[in-house]
Amino acid sequence: MLRTIWWFAYFFGYLIYSLPTIKKVQKIDTPMTVEEKDALMHQKPKHWAKTLVKLTGSKVEVIGQEKIPQGPVLFVSNHQGNFDVPILIGFLEKPLGFISKVEVKKIPLIPRWMEAMNCVFIDRKDRRKAVQSIKDGIATLKMGHSLVIFPEGTRSKGDEMGEFKKGGLRLATDSKVPVVPITISGSYKIMEESKFGFQPAQVKVTVHDPIFLPQDEKVDGNQLGIQIQEKIKLEIG
Repeated sequence: MLRTIWWFAYFFGYLIYSLPTIKKVQKIDTPMTVEEKDALMHQKPKHWAKTLVKLTGSKVEVIGQEKIPQGPVLFVSNHQGNFDVPILIGFLEKPLGFISKVEVKKIPLIPRWMEAMNCVFIDRKDRRKAVQSIKDGIATLKMGHSLVIFPEGTRSKGDEMGEFKKGGLRLATDSKVPVVPITISGSYKIMEESKFGFQPAQVKVTVHDPIFLPQDEKVDGNQLGIQIQEKIKLEIG
């Protein structure tokens, strides 16, 4: 009970504390590369996210971090639980944003952080807006920022993996940035499997070999999705 209360106090308290710093970073006009600016912008979010996971008593092991290429990439991950987002923000070294459902905007303070992190909100109930969000995501990748998508669209809440929705892979096929498959195993045990609040869990994050797309050829999104899904499945459980 006390762990849960402290977790939520830290969740919102750190957001409020760090917002002025994030605003200052956004206004910096010193010449920087995209990666340098992103690294600076993501310092606070990474500290916040890693601490949120540690407050649950959970341990996260990341395997294959050295495989992540320089420059923008599209991370494609399975989605077991609510803690997948802070796990990826906090424990992957590369700064990254998310393709996130628009409902997240209802959570106080979070949207301002996410916009600073180059996240893209998608309204899955409105096809026209969803298509525009994918275009915004492609533009974000082409500008040099990295993004994460969860092609299942919702949490599996266990070791089973749901069917991939292929639309999100347009982010890769149209931007031609490298695709990095990610397997998250055990994150659902922190919250979804807990009867109340949170419980400690051992979480394993596996970074697979990147997939480099041909720059001058059309890529079959369906085949790409099958290839990614097979890689991710190998390490679940």
